[in-house]
Amino acid sequence: MKKVAVFGNTGGGKSTLSKQLAEITGLPLYVLDKIQYRAGGSNVPPEDYKRAHQEIIANDRWIIDGFGCIETVWLRLDEADSLIFVDLPLWVHSWWVTKRLVTGYFKPPEGWPEKSPILKSSINSYRVLWLCHNYLTPKYRDYIEQAQNTKRVYHIRSTQQTVQFLASIEKETNLEDGASN
Repeated sequence: MKKVAVFGNTGGGKSTLSKQLAEITGLPLYVLDKIQYRAGGSNVPPEDYKRAHQEIIANDRWIIDGFGCIETVWLRLDEADSLIFVDLPLWVHSWWVTKRLVTGYFKPPEGWPEKSPILKSSINSYRVLWLCHNYLTPKYRDYIEQAQNTKRVYHIRSTQQTVQFLASIEKETNLEDGASN
């Protein structure tokens, strides 16, 4: 596990999972929202984002959290050796977007650029929820089905599986660390 893509619909806990995974593995974490958007929520020029994305995936070690844009998502998934697809029930994603909306006024959401407009971003997240669920999630499911023969694939379908996944990676990392001592 050296190049890890964490992806899935909005509001699924990808940023929290990615942060915890980076802490466990020591892999550098790249949050695409912080690369694609400036503080305050304005977009970085697309060519600047794509250049930064290309520089990241050219590295030997990374965890990349998020979507970015349709042009870069498939490049990233192809380059990754490990895929973590967060595919919770739609109601969970919806609930967590709502929770992020409410709590975002008190504490900035994990993985968001500074001073992001909470209401505007949350409304956009609700729109993305349905679009992703109807159009992109089926493509993600097909992709990971095919990728299982060549990559480590983790298809997370529940919050309990997220906890189990992180515990298994921590145990694996501890065993590797013990073997190298």
